[in-house]
This record gives sequence, structure tokens and C-alpha cells, in this order.
Amino acid sequence: MKNEENLAYFLNEAKTITPKNLGKKLRIAFLASSTINGFEETIRVMCFQKEIDCITYVADYNQYNQEILNEDSGLYQFKPDITFLILDTRHILGEYFFSWYSVPNDDRPKILDTKISEIENICNTFSKNSDSKLVITSLQIPNYSPYGINDENITISLKKVIYEINSRLFQYQKKLGNIFTYDFNEFVRKFGENNIFSYKQFFSGDIKISTEYIPKFVTELMGYVYAVAGKTKKCIVLDLDNTLWGGIIGEDGFDNIKLGDNPVGRSFVEFQKRLLALNERGILLAINSKNNFDDAIEVIQKHPSMILREDNFACLKINWNDKVANLQKIAEELNIGLDSMVFFDDDPMNQEYVRDSLSEVLVVDLPKDSSQYAQIITKMKEFDVLRITEEDTKRNSMYLSQKKRKELENKVGDFNEFLKQMNIEVNVQKANSFSIPRISQLTLKTNQFNLTTRRYQEEEVSKFSSSEDKIVECIQVSDKFGDNGISGTYIIEKRNDEEWIIDTFLLSCRIMGRGVEEIMMSQIIENAKLSGVKRIKGEFIPTAKNKPAENFYKDLGFKKENEFWVFETEEKIKKPEHIKVIKNE
Repeated sequence: MKNEENLAYFLNEAKTITPKNLGKKLRIAFLASSTINGFEETIRVMCFQKEIDCITYVADYNQYNQEILNEDSGLYQFKPDITFLILDTRHILGEYFFSWYSVPNDDRPKILDTKISEIENICNTFSKNSDSKLVITSLQIPNYSPYGINDENITISLKKVIYEINSRLFQYQKKLGNIFTYDFNEFVRKFGENNIFSYKQFFSGDIKISTEYIPKFVTELMGYVYAVAGKTKKCIVLDLDNTLWGGIIGEDGFDNIKLGDNPVGRSFVEFQKRLLALNERGILLAINSKNNFDDAIEVIQKHPSMILREDNFACLKINWNDKVANLQKIAEELNIGLDSMVFFDDDPMNQEYVRDSLSEVLVVDLPKDSSQYAQIITKMKEFDVLRITEEDTKRNSMYLSQKKRKELENKVGDFNEFLKQMNIEVNVQKANSFSIPRISQLTLKTNQFNLTTRRYQEEEVSKFSSSEDKIVECIQVSDKFGDNGISGTYIIEKRNDEEWIIDTFLLSCRIMGRGVEEIMMSQIIENAKLSGVKRIKGEFIPTAKNKPAENFYKDLGFKKENEFWVFETEEKIKKPEHIKVIKNE
């Protein structure tokens, strides 16, 4: 085990870091039914290393019930953004953990229902009292039964009870938008119960996860932290030689690269299969390779063992240019931030060069042994999101359509004529249960065309949408090349009968500059006029990344008044004629 994975390392590092004074801090709370010393120090250090500024709250030992049921508890006063509730089987079952088989068969279903109700009641109370995400661990299924090999013949065995509790817990979480279940048994399968659970530590301090494995467990929880903090990655940029296949295409040739039916070749096939699975759920793939284009593209298009084909890559940079320059070009062409990228390259010099030149890019430390590549990518938590939306699963096809748009734009030459030929349609919709997760995702991830960069979780968006004092709408954009999905949103505060405030106004960077943003604003102003509202006010809050939106209000005729931009609704607003607007109530 590497030194940085040892708990002592994190405990020492935690003493040297302090929250930054500026900016919003991610608030993380821990509740548990057992001893969790070292958890909060570890997560603070991991967050610090990923440039996530956080503060933590840890409930007293086995006080989770009191913390959740008491509306004035320290937990609710802390107002966490994400709360981890770590439960264990022994605690939940109590004496039944040992005496289960002495319970009459007829009584066992009642006990099962009671235990499930207890957990659900806790979650319901928490959900009612807090906007925090609650991540609850499933119960560990015991690997021992006093009935031994006859356990499977028992009608309602202890193992079956735990299976059922977990199954109902996973189903229950779907009903509440802020409850998530972490599969603790997956953690046990990954590292082994004999490693995770130490009887000696359990007897000495009710420690259910041994100190040696606390950092590994907290690493699992970091997937939720990345998602809530909006720090997830959405693009994997890949080298080719000795990264997607073994050998060097320019030297070994098409027939001699290692890809396919030999031990080394199979490792690259496995790696590509893992990449394809991520691509199909919405992670973009791109190539950044120093190579002869014709040699490399022939492998991608024609090699029988190649899993990833040309259409799986949103961007191809196969040339002799600088790797850093290529990464910058990829970010520019895909209209994403460098901080959305993960870079895979087998060459340590390229790794170090990119790491030093582009600190925002996550550079993976690839070893020489290609058999580890698939394992490395399956361990990464940086791609985790709380919910995978329909737009996520369609992302790759959307970017392929974007390529065709760019080709048409280059062919037509005149930008206005290009826009006319695009047949753009904007469908304006009120927020609903289907669109709220996507609206939240947009507020968390959109940086460039975002006037205020306010971040909202699903629960907050849901409350806004049901409030009479707010308007929450989103837009779905399509054109002759395909559907861009839900790509923009705005949240309006109805200050009074005569004045509305624009709280949030944003548009996905991949479609900005086509007039869609003007359509969105015209919709707000038309709605205001119909409601008798005389003034629309909005702020532009500058960040390091939203420069493209800086002059938006000014260009539309808004006038500056102190910190606000103001538009009188009796004035005319610029409205593009090349876009068809569909309004869904």
C-alpha cells in the first residue's frame, strides 16, 4: 500500500490545511452507528488535493438518530450540502444478528418490515428537515451462518433478510430526489471482508472499517463529492501508441501492433471496452497523438480488434503538433473547459509536460504495464454523477452532429446564411420532474455563458419550480442535424407586481452564439409584459470563465443601474428571425 493511502498520512496532512477564506465551501457531514475516527480528516485532505474547498461536521458516536430527529441539532444548524450516514448490520439488527434463527418463522417478516420502516423514517425525517444530499450505506451481508451449507434451505435466513432490506432501500431512494444508497457490499467484494473488518479493532473501539482501509472507503465516497461539487470530468483525451494499442504504428505497421488475441493485445482491447462503456453513458472521447494521420486512422477504421471507431471520438488531433497545443485545441473545438478533461498517455515525459503546462487537466499516471489500464479507469471516481440524464447518454451523438454543423458553416462561409440553413427550433418548457435533474446539472456545470454562476442542487430547483414567486423554465434546442437536448435555463424571481429579477440565466457553450440566448431573453420579457411587469433586472457576476457573457445585457439594450442591468419592458427586444419558437405550457 502506497504511503499516501495510509490513514496516518491523511491525519498529518489534515493538520496543515485550512478552508480558504473566499468562495462557497462544500459542507460535508458524517453520521454513523459506529466509530469513524479519521473519516473527516481523510475527506478534507482529498478535497483539498482536488481543489474542493470544504468544511466538515461529525456527529458524536452513534448519535445519528438524535441528530436527524431533533430539528435543532448541530447537524441541521451546520446545513450540510452532502451527508454520509454510515450504518452497519450489527447495529441495525441488534441481538437478532446472533439470535435470528431462534425467531419463529412467522415473526421474521414483521421484524424485517419494522427494520425497513425504521431506516425509511429516519430518511424521511432528514429529507423533510434538510436540503442536503443524504448518502446512506447499504447493510453488509454476513458471509457466515451457523447453519453453514444448509443456510440456503432456510425460508427466511439472515442473509436473505439483509438482501431484502438493501433491495427495498435501493427502491426507496428512487422516491426521494436527495437520498442515495452506496452499495457497501461492493466495497467488501472489492477489498475483502477479512481486510476491511478487524475483530481486534472492533473489540477495542467498535471500529467496523479497519483503519488501514478508511482511505479506500473515503475514496469511494469522493464520487458523491465530485458530483455535488460539480467537479466531475466529461472528456477523456487519449494517446494512441502504447495507450490504445501496443507498439508504434509508424514503426511496427498495421499488422504488427499489439491489439487482439495475445496477452498484451487483450489488455488494450479490455481498456477500449471500458472506454466504450463510458462513452455510451455520456463521457466524450478525443485523441491527442503524435502520428502520421493516415497510418493511425487506418487502424481506427479497419483493424478487426479495434473496439473504438472514428464515430466514438468527438475530436481527433493526430498530427505532429505539441500535445499541450492539441489539448487546448480540443477544448476549444468541443467548447469545454480544460478542467473537464482527463489525459491518458503512456509517456512519462508527456504526462509531466501536460501536468506542468495545463494544471486544470487531470493527467493519469499510466504505468508501463498495459494490463493495469482497465483497472485504473474502473477505479476512477471523477466520472461519477448523481444522476445520468438523457442528455448525458446522447452527448456523443450531439457532438458528432456538431461536427456536421461546423462542416456546413465552413462550406457556406456567411454566418447569417449558415444560421438560416440550420432550421433551429427552440422548445421552451416549464421545469418538471423530467427536466429538473438536467436543469440542476446545467447550473452545476455551465461556466462560460452563465450570467451569475449560481449553483443549485435538484431539491433547490424543485422548490423554485413549485414556488409562486419563481419562474423556472428550460429550452430544448434542435436543428437539421439533430437534437441538442435541454441546453439552457433561466430562473426568475418575481420581486413584485412591477419588477422581476433574473436569478439565473445560462446556456450550454456548445450552442451559444446562434441566437438562442436572445430567444430566451425575449421569452422572459414577453412573459413579463403579459403579467404587467414593467422592469426586468439582472446581474452579471464575473468569474474566471464567463467572459463570453460579459456584454450580453448591454448588447440587448439593458441599461446599467448600480450593480444591476435594467430593461424596461415597453422597449423592443432583439429577437432572431431564423429561430422557430415552440412554447409548451
